[in-house]
Amino acid sequence: MTTAGQWAWPIVLSVVLLPSSLSADVFVRDDIITDPDPAAFSICYNHTCKEVVTLSLDRRQWREVQAVFTPPATGGVQERRKVAEAVALFEEMVGGLVGTNHDKGGNLQGLLSGGKQLDCIDESTNTTTFLAMLEKGRLLRWHTVEDRSSRGFFIFGMPHTTAVVKDNATGEKWAVDSWFHDNGVPPEILPLGEWRGGWEPPVAR
Repeated sequence: MTTAGQWAWPIVLSVVLLPSSLSADVFVRDDIITDPDPAAFSICYNHTCKEVVTLSLDRRQWREVQAVFTPPATGGVQERRKVAEAVALFEEMVGGLVGTNHDKGGNLQGLLSGGKQLDCIDESTNTTTFLAMLEKGRLLRWHTVEDRSSRGFFIFGMPHTTAVVKDNATGEKWAVDSWFHDNGVPPEILPLGEWRGGWEPPVAR
């Protein structure tokens, strides 16, 4: 990462030595639910999934998520906008349940958040969980959830990890990166190749 204070902590061995062309494991802890649904899903926080909790959404909350995709998207571009909206909604709901609602974009800004700060491992894992729930709920018509992807090396630059979806029509993969922004702000969604080149938002928070 190029902006001071905006780097991801190199703690997980599966990430720190990965070149940008490789994928990261989807889940980094054995106790993370790998087939999540609204009744039971895992949330990571406190840097590199140090803390993992199992949560559930009630029917009203899940209907709110479903409503984002009603009517269904007519193509990949529109569906990616809906995905961004849904991930932000998930974060708002989860933040109220587990106390991560004050999570700040990046890492260093939230070091005094009492263990409720999320790094890119937490963010990418949680976002992948949210995406898997959308896919399992048949809310994604134009995309498939992929393994997370990493860029950078521990030795030559701080690594960073993102969730990924693939456009079923074009085959293009897209980064879904919620780490740059505060809790509940829609994630950045951009072509994975551009993201791997070191992309950051114009004003990273």
